This record gives sequence, structure tokens and C-alpha cells, in this order.
Amino acid sequence: MLKSKSRDLPDCPCSNPPNIIRPSAPTPNHSLYLSNLDDQKFLRFSIKYFYLFRKSVSFDALKLSLSRVLVDYYPLAGRLRASDEDQGKLHVDCNAEGALFVEAFMPITADELLESSNMPNKSWRKLLFKVEAQSLLDVPPLIVQVTGLRCGGMAVCTAINHCICDGLGTSQFLNAWAHLTTSPNGDLPILPFHSRNILKPRNPPQVKFSHSGYTKTNSSSSSSSQVDLVKLLQSQTLVATCFTFTSSHLLHLKKQCVVKCTTFEALASHTWRSWVRSLDLSPALNVKLLFSVNVRKKLSPEIPQGYYGNGFVLGCVESTVEELLETGLCNGVKLVQQEKARLDDGQVRSMIDLLEDKTVKTDLSASLVISQWSKLGLEELDFGGGKALQMGPLTSDIYCLFLPVVGDSDAARVMVSVPEGVVEKFEFYMKEYIWDKEGNGHVHNGYHLLNKMVLSE
Repeated sequence: MLKSKSRDLPDCPCSNPPNIIRPSAPTPNHSLYLSNLDDQKFLRFSIKYFYLFRKSVSFDALKLSLSRVLVDYYPLAGRLRASDEDQGKLHVDCNAEGALFVEAFMPITADELLESSNMPNKSWRKLLFKVEAQSLLDVPPLIVQVTGLRCGGMAVCTAINHCICDGLGTSQFLNAWAHLTTSPNGDLPILPFHSRNILKPRNPPQVKFSHSGYTKTNSSSSSSSQVDLVKLLQSQTLVATCFTFTSSHLLHLKKQCVVKCTTFEALASHTWRSWVRSLDLSPALNVKLLFSVNVRKKLSPEIPQGYYGNGFVLGCVESTVEELLETGLCNGVKLVQQEKARLDDGQVRSMIDLLEDKTVKTDLSASLVISQWSKLGLEELDFGGGKALQMGPLTSDIYCLFLPVVGDSDAARVMVSVPEGVVEKFEFYMKEYIWDKEGNGHVHNGYHLLNKMVLSE
């Protein structure tokens, strides 16, 4: 159950029945192979993106440019299918059935929507048409809803199946769509690369390394001290939290580390430690941090430019709660750095081969999962009326997102939902280094010595 402080949105009536948008020219009709990175069960969902624009663009122009871009990105106009030959394997039937496009109107202004957009709640789902379906396979891989606003602005929400695109691929597709909206006769700056065969497993598979981010279904290897933290969290009322770290905040955070590090490394370590500290877990519990790592340039040969499938793997670091909290921010940074350096061609190929075993799944039992959206170009989207005022996920969940801050490429937003009972503690720990910088508290061994946790909103 998800609870949030943002305002409930008014009803959002559709202006017309949903449109099926097909490619404007003939496209190849074939089955598109999905790699083992594409069709993991962990990714069998649609990523729901939210964009808010000050000025609207003609719905007809958006539909026309969508039909044009689907000529190049024709798999998004197809349908996911289960393989008859390889049980449990998915592929894309590139049949030009089309994407779903919905026009709607909401009696609200862009400023009113912007005011609460950091904390989406269940009512925000009105901004994206829901297809009633028996399974994911019955849902079009691409669904778009464009909602006109009372002030003349618009919200654009998309649901894009994660098996077909990762975040970088989604950014590539959305910017291609926007490019053809503003330049109908122009060429795409980056042509899509469709084939996923470069990520095929070896025959026979060669799993030469251990991969702690994965476990086997019904595995009995976990110790009795382990708990399924995800199930525990999902059984509670969750509250969306969102923190904006300015470039100054992030620089200060990085200075707390003895080692030189990137913004992502410092922020990932800080968020992981804050999350673990707020949950009051057993000191002996083994906890993991899973984070997305782009491997397009880590493979040999490199994945070609224009590849929009899943070209990332989940890096995994682990620690006992006691060690993570006692060793400070720098230890988490070092763990993340070591894992990033470890993920070379051999490691990634071994992971792809491991996923040939369909009993293998991502280990979410005691893990925080961080997905990096803030360096993908998602916030650059411009359909002709200017860049978005805000972009982010349509809903918040227990996976943590690092989001871009529109207008400040050096800043980042952190969004994650946590149990209602630990919200204040989590906010306190997330803000402690900012408070130290601003002189609102004293730090001793990484902890604030305050009599009360008083949080400014």
C-alpha cells in the first residue's frame, strides 16, 4: 500500500477513444530475439514516465510524428510473445499492430501539477491509460497518454515495456520522437540498432564467476538469520519520499569520503546507509545494494551505437548491517567502486550465461535497488514547446530512483518509498550531511548528536 502527501488529481476524461498508432510505412515482419538481459522476470513490467510541459503541442502533430518514429523503432509497435520452443523465453512479434495513444484533459494548471509532482500518489495513475489485460503479453509495449491542461500546458505519460528498452534506450526513443515532431522531414541523429544477438549466451554456457545479485528460485542457501525484506516492506503502508541534492550538497557529500569518487558513488552509499539505518535491522543481517551499470562499452566488441535494448546489468555489493553502519560513508563508496571495476566483459558474459538457467532470479530479499535516471538525457525532451518543467516516474515504489533536476544537470533527486513508521528517521539520515554543511547539527562518527529529530519540509 502506498501513501503520499501530494494532492489527489481531479478526474481526467479522455477526449476521444484510444487511438492505435501504426508505423507510417511498411516495417519488417519478423520475430525479434530478446537477450537474457532483456527478458529477466525482474524486468517484465512497463516503466511509466511522467513529463510536464508549460506549452502544449498539437495532438495531431504528436500522433503523426509517433507513427513516423515507429517506422524506425518498429518493435515498439509489435507485441511480446512467449516462445513455443524455449519455455519461459520472450520475443517480440514485429507485426506493426501499433502503439496506443490516448488524448485526455485535466482541469488543472501546470503550476498546480508541478507543485506536487515530487510526490506522486495513486491518483496520478489517471494520467496514463490502463489497459485491462490478463497478462503483460496482452499489453502494447508502448502506451502514450497526452493530457491537455487548463493553462494550455500538457502532461505526457508513457508506459514502455522494460523488456524492449532500458533507460538509455527509452531516452533515445523519446528524443527521436520529439526530434521528428519538431523536424518532420529531418533524419534521426541516432539510428536504432535492433539486433540483440550480440548479447546471446555462449553454447554451452560458461558461468565462470559468482554473481551475488542472483539467487535460485526456492533456494535453501539463505541462512536462517536472513529475512525477505522486500516482502516485509510491501506488507506495510509505504510513503513516497523525495530529496533534492543540489550541486553544493553533492560536493559536500563527496568531501566526506577519503577516496576520490563520483557523485553516483557517494550518493548511492549515503542512500543505502540511510535506508538500512532507518529500518532498525539486526546487526548480523546481510544486506545488499543493487545498482544499474551500463555495460555498452564494457563488452568486447562494444555494443553498437543506437542499441536501445537492455545494455545494463545490476552491480551488487553486500555487507552486514553492523559493518556498513560502523565503517562510515567511505566504505560503501569503496564497495561500489570495486564492483563497477569488476564488471568487465568476462563478468558480464558469465552473468548472461547464468541467466540461461530459468530458476535464477534477481535477489531482492534484503536489497535496496537503485536505478540511475539522472544521466540518460531523459530531461532533454522537447516536442517544440520547450523542455519539460518536470520529469520522473508516474508512481513511486520501493526501488530507489536517482532522478534529474530540470535546469541543473549537476543536481539529483532521490525518490524511494519507505514504511510510514520510519519516514522521519529516513529523512533525518538522508539530510544529515546537508545539515552539517548548513550548520544545523554536529556530526560525530557520521551521526548527528541531536536531542530531537526535527525535520524541515
